[in-house]
Amino acid sequence: MAERILRTMPVATEWVPVHVPSLREGDGFRCAAEAAIWRASIERRAAELALQPVRWPPEVPFDSALAMRAATYAKGTGRAVAFALAAFRQAWCAGRSLADPDAVAIAGSACELHPRALLAGAQARATREALARASAGVTDVPAVVLAGGETFTGEDAPERAAAALAGAGA
Repeated sequence: MAERILRTMPVATEWVPVHVPSLREGDGFRCAAEAAIWRASIERRAAELALQPVRWPPEVPFDSALAMRAATYAKGTGRAVAFALAAFRQAWCAGRSLADPDAVAIAGSACELHPRALLAGAQARATREALARASAGVTDVPAVVLAGGETFTGEDAPERAAAALAGAGA
């Protein structure tokens, strides 16, 4: 989704990290075959979108709380997009869990954030509070929220938001 938003949105888009623990992807599979079908569909969709091949982290879903706090810290430095892309690539192209501080630090390094500063910033109370405020009321991701408050969620959110902007003359 992150890769597609950059290609699809006709205007610069502010990225706001959120953490919604109840939306953990891959939860609730009834059997291994169902999980395998889900993974195959993700891999197929990535190929259709000409994205890098998916390399699965050891555990899916993983706890993304650290990564979302790090993304919130990165946003404060003006690097939310760069960090998010690097983190998502660590997870889904390098096969690393974003629950692993080393994977988060590597993503930070990729966008010129010092690893120790990033990890310390991710633990700061102000960062935790900022993430909690941003996450309040969020029930689905990905979400694209336009300036007027119109919200688009789901896989086609970038395309629908871009169309709405084009219709509004943005």
